[in-house]
Amino acid sequence: MLKIGIILGSTRPGRNGEAVAKWVYEIASQRNDAEFELVDLADYPLPHLDEPLSPAMGQYSHDHTKAWAAKVDEFDGYIFVTPEYNHSTSGVLKNALDYVYNEWNNKAAGIVSYGGVGGARAAEHLRLILAELQVATVRQQVALSLITEFENYSVFKPGEHLTPALDTLLDQTVAWAGAFQPLHA
Repeated sequence: MLKIGIILGSTRPGRNGEAVAKWVYEIASQRNDAEFELVDLADYPLPHLDEPLSPAMGQYSHDHTKAWAAKVDEFDGYIFVTPEYNHSTSGVLKNALDYVYNEWNNKAAGIVSYGGVGGARAAEHLRLILAELQVATVRQQVALSLITEFENYSVFKPGEHLTPALDTLLDQTVAWAGAFQPLHA
């Protein structure tokens, strides 16, 4: 069974991403083609990258890095839930991505973003970062506007029109994760 991590890419107090990630998880967990797990970066408090060697070497010296590497390595693919901060993804997500390298390689990912313009710029930056980590991102994206999908910019109220888009994102991510599985197994 494929295993897909839904990575909540914000640790900000009062974050909107927690409700979004739970929505993604609730819909994904109804499927029977993969196992889904919600991974909250708040549960992996990584300081700014503090490993003395390049992550590409895979020689981690800190326990927090080893725990994060083990978690990342468990998955065949990922759904990243990212906010848009200053036209990019969050610093905490970028830091978590930078911590390890080989554990990300040859896997697939989908992106669910949120922000003033649906988090579109954050998603595009995230695609560039993931490409360098050898993570293939699927075409489908779910972009959530703070204006239309959040009451008072803070209470997530997704429209029913978003479910088919999320289903397509999940279909594509599972399919690609399955195709890439022999490369990292």
